[in-house]
Order: sequence, then structure tokens, then C-alpha cells
Amino acid sequence: MNTRLNPAKASRSAAVKARLDHPVIDTDVHVNDYAPVLEDYIAQYGGPQLVDALRKALGGRFVTRDGSGRDWYQQTPEERAHHRTLRAPWWARVTRNTHDLATYTIPALLYERLAEQGSDYSVLFPNDVLSPAAAGSDYRQPLHRALNHFHADQYRAYADRLTPVAGIPMHNPKEAIEELEFAVNTLKLKVINIPGGVRRPIPAIAEKYPAKDHPEIAKHATYTDFYGIDSPHDYDPFWAKVVELGVPVTTHYGSQGWTGRQSTSNYMFNHIGHFADGSQAFAKALFFGGVTRRFPGLRVALLEGGADWGSHVFTHLVDRWEKRNRHAVRNYDPAEVDVDLLAALFDRHGADLLQGRAVDKATLVRDSLGISALPHSREPRAEEIDDFALAGIESVDDIRARWVDPFFFGSEADDRTVAAAFNHRVHPGGVKINAIWSSDVGHWDVPEFTEPLAETWDLVEQGVISAQDFRAFTFGNPLRFYTEANPRFFDGTAVGHQLRLAPAA
Repeated sequence: MNTRLNPAKASRSAAVKARLDHPVIDTDVHVNDYAPVLEDYIAQYGGPQLVDALRKALGGRFVTRDGSGRDWYQQTPEERAHHRTLRAPWWARVTRNTHDLATYTIPALLYERLAEQGSDYSVLFPNDVLSPAAAGSDYRQPLHRALNHFHADQYRAYADRLTPVAGIPMHNPKEAIEELEFAVNTLKLKVINIPGGVRRPIPAIAEKYPAKDHPEIAKHATYTDFYGIDSPHDYDPFWAKVVELGVPVTTHYGSQGWTGRQSTSNYMFNHIGHFADGSQAFAKALFFGGVTRRFPGLRVALLEGGADWGSHVFTHLVDRWEKRNRHAVRNYDPAEVDVDLLAALFDRHGADLLQGRAVDKATLVRDSLGISALPHSREPRAEEIDDFALAGIESVDDIRARWVDPFFFGSEADDRTVAAAFNHRVHPGGVKINAIWSSDVGHWDVPEFTEPLAETWDLVEQGVISAQDFRAFTFGNPLRFYTEANPRFFDGTAVGHQLRLAPAA
């Protein structure tokens, strides 16, 4: 690892970059906030109470506790099992590589070292940008606003190569729209990061066991609202405002703690695949809820989960629509059974099975399918049989337009499964999935800042992806993601400058 105070400018990635004829856009860089500077800023913004709220939100982000307030490390294995205390992340950021730690914490140093990384432009996700979502309702919105303002001020001088995202609270559309408008119109931030879902109380249980009287029940008796379907709120005004303002939407939504990710002892058991599962639920909610139909200009990046899940969901959407669209699903309607023919077939072929039993036409369908196939109190109405109705799917092309076009899938540099996104042979219609290069530097899975671009080129040399795919991954798809939402996104940036010079070159 490169830990020298004055590192050489050469790197494997810089060597790769020198051979490219296009810019490199990194869609996912994680940076640290230097605590003393941040807290001074927050204190000036909202006073000491807001600082206390910030510390509480940040300190509780990944900590799981029992009823007495003791965290995982204070509990015995028996107590963890008793309380089902989730094993959460630990040692999740770069430390031994001290030069990289400084890089992720000092904006000027990050800006200076981009050439070593081989990227021309990076979208920054401060590690604590969405932590205010854990704050109480009195502080959630002020903390988001203060943090967004802090990040806008910290990185304004480096805007030609770096841009931080704005964290947007999503507990209700009004709050989300207010912070979106402030972040874009006042702070001039260009990308937003949202949680992919909000946990809400289950009304029937909350009514019987109010949270103020039964906090332990309230902590567990929740469901997740993914905004696009089955939400108690109408989020269409928010999506409309996003499109109006030309803002690309991103999320790092995970699913640790969900069923199947509840180990009390093993973080990796809970971690592997959790970003893909969380983002899949969010994306399917937007698809099946018709959000991507009503707002075709919406562009959403689903980060840290890889792109292979976007590939298989697209394929499965097509497979299932072909079997269960509103016309095809009638193949499974009990009312479609020709009872006379079924009875005749029993008469002709069923003697050994029936052993002298008589066939009753009145109950023959039920008797043949079994009780488990007909458990409901009534048959569904016509408007209840089409799960693709809100999405407005009438053809495979509609699925492509509402899944492939709006969603971009963040894949890390060394993720070999990105090949699935570019394998057009397996996708209906021969399309490719929008994989975008997301280095994820700043987190534990990237111990060396300068390696990711070279690691991606390694995939080309190993035959995992083609050179054409590499170009789409590191440039073409990220460019489309940002500019399809906002055609002027790269104005005044290093990427914009290179694009203006490209025709002459």
C-alpha cells in the first residue's frame, strides 16, 4: 500500500488512464467529515442542541442494543441470542493506509490525488450524509439541511472535479421536497442521495401497543415503505419535483437486519448481497407502482449492490409478465376449466385412481386442484388480477423502458459479476443493463485508493468484459445517467471541458 507522505504520482490506474481516449467518471466515492470542523459548523448553524442531535444520530447509526442500552460488545453470546442483537459492521473504513485516510478526510488532498486514481470527476457520498434520518422528527430536517450546507461549502472550490450529494429525508413528501429545493436551488448541489425505504409502524399493532407505552414492541412491529407502492403517502409530487429540477437520484439502500440477514454473530452473513436486496425492493416498488411510467425522465442509481441483480430482475420481469399478464394469467383461472371434458377424462383414465368413487362435477375443479389452490373467500376481480397494471406494461418494450432505461446499477471496480450487465445474449431484446463504475473508495472493500481503475481493466485483460464494455462502464453509462437527468450536469467541469474538445481531437 502507498503510505508515503509524498507518494509517487505514478500508479497502475494512472497508467491505464493514460491509454484511454475518454474521461473516467467515478459515481461513488466515500469521504469523511473532520469532526471538529463539522461540529463547529453545525453549532453555528443550529446551536449546541443540534450538535447533540448530530452526535446521537451518528453514534447510533450501526449500534444495536438490548433493552438496557448495552451494545453487542457488552452482551454475552447468550444475551445476544436472547435479544436477537444484530452483528453490525466494525472497522469499516480505511486506517492502516494513512495517506488514504487523509485523502478521504481533506478535500484539497482528494482533489490533488484524482490523477493517481485515474478519474476525471467523482461524485462524493460523505459517510454520514444520511445519518440524520435516524434523528427524531424535531431534528431530522434541520440536520439534513445543516449537513448539506456544510458539504456544499467544503467542496465548492473543487466543483470542476468533485461534487457532494445532498442527503434528502423521505419520511414524508413535504419534508423531502423542502430539502430537495433548498439543496438544489440554494446550495446548487446536483445529485441527491435518499434512503431506499422508511420504516413505519404497523397501524393495527401501534394502535394496540402505543410506542410511548411499549417501545420494545414498537421497535420490532414495523414494515418498510418503499414509496412507490402501498405507501400511506403520495410521493408523486416529490418525483415530479426531482424531474423538474433535473436531479439524478442515488441510494445506498441495504437490508441488514431483514429476515435472512439477522445473524447475531457474523457480519459477513448479514452483509453479502444486502445492498442488492435492499435496492431491489426499492426499484421494484418504483416499477410496479408505476413511478417509472409516470416519470420517464427519472434517473435512479442503485449503488453498492452490483449490476447482476438488475440483469436477472429484468429477465424475470419479462418471464413473469409473459406468464401472468392480464390475458395469460387466465390460463390458471379455475373458471376456465372445461368441467365436462375434465369429467370425461376422469371416466376414461381414472379408474385406478378413483377405485370406484363417483366424480361430482359440482366439486370436480376444487377436488382436482386441492384446497391449497383455492384458499380464498372469493375469486379476484378483473382489476385485481394484473400485477403489471400500475406499471402500464403492454409489451416487453414497456418493461425495458420502465426498468432498463431509468435504473443505473453501481458496481465496484473488481466486481466480476458486472459481466452479467453486459451479456446482451441473455437479456430479452438483446439489451445491456446500465452498469456504472462506482469505486466505493473510502470503505473497507477498497484498501488502496489508486487501484480501482486498474482492477477494472484487469477484467478486460482476463476476458470478463470487453474494452467496449469498459468504456461504457467507466464513462458512457455514468455520462448518460447524469446528463439524461440534467443535460447541463457537466457544464464547467473537467468532463465537460474534455467533451467540448473531443470533436476537434
